[in-house]
Amino acid sequence: MEIIQIVAFALIATFLVIVVRETKPFYSMMIAMMAGIIIFLRVAAYLSTVINVLLDMTLQANISLVYLNTLLKILGIAYLAEFGAQICRDAGEGIIASKVEFAGKLLILVMAMPLVVAVLETIVKFVP
Repeated sequence: MEIIQIVAFALIATFLVIVVRETKPFYSMMIAMMAGIIIFLRVAAYLSTVINVLLDMTLQANISLVYLNTLLKILGIAYLAEFGAQICRDAGEGIIASKVEFAGKLLILVMAMPLVVAVLETIVKFVP
């Protein structure tokens, strides 16, 4: 199972970070960051499967691909903001992490506005 390999890798990386942190804090942060990137790249291949399923469903429902693209961008912003905030927290910078999360939320709001407008326009068409 893939998750067992990922968890084992994460535990090894965590052990290395703990050991190295006492002598070289910079290297421990780099190990943690590289471990996170490697884990992300390991599971990124599964994203193509999810995207293909969403694309097929969108085409079958005859929905504009603009909405799917917007949804995928929103998901990307959410994941990247969370990943960046966690890296900041791991480095001991909670204040910067909260600002990254705030920026991610604001960008998600901006990206979601066309979807909200489309839903509201659809509702207004049904109201007499």
